Amino acid sequence: MESKWRGARALPELIPVFPLARVILLPHGQLPLNVFEPRYLAMVDDAFRAQRLIGIVQPLIEEAAKPDLYKIGGIGRITSFADVENRYHITLTGISRFEVLRELPVTTPYRQVQVSYEGFTSDRSFEDHESSIDRPALLKALRRYFSVNKIDSDWESIERAPGEALVNSLSMIAPVEPAEKQALLEAPTVGERARILIALIELSLADAAPSSNHKLN
Repeated sequence: MESKWRGARALPELIPVFPLARVILLPHGQLPLNVFEPRYLAMVDDAFRAQRLIGIVQPLIEEAAKPDLYKIGGIGRITSFADVENRYHITLTGISRFEVLRELPVTTPYRQVQVSYEGFTSDRSFEDHESSIDRPALLKALRRYFSVNKIDSDWESIERAPGEALVNSLSMIAPVEPAEKQALLEAPTVGERARILIALIELSLADAAPSSNHKLN
């Protein structure tokens, strides 16, 4: 069945945003969130009164009270919800990336922005991205990373996962710095995102390897 979100016109131009450092939302990705701040509880309440859509975007500076935002973020729909002891446990399912055009002057406790989806029409297509991904290189790098970091994994499930889902899920959970997260988010294609991901894994492995340099006295 064709998704209702396939066309850019189906998505709103004005959206609430949740600024989160080191967090990105990619198409079809699943992002669990534990929401407890009153302003974001209000945002979730208001989202349920509309289309259940929330934007995720990284702040340029983590500790600022109202930081400037990166220009590219990802919008998702609330697909699971639980109200537990004055907290909301929600899951956002990614739909599309967006470009922030401007921030709106609002009276809501949370921030809202005007966005464009024009540069990301492929996010809502049913294109098969498998051929653009160097899957053997990705799996090889991933095996080494899991081995070095002693991470248990369901390797059979990883090998069976569709290429786009695997690349986007790994990109979302990758323990990297905000600028590197943003590079993964902004990659123009899934194949390019996979190449960036492989490079980041290999860089992490190189940093973890024992140095062959001798300390100078």
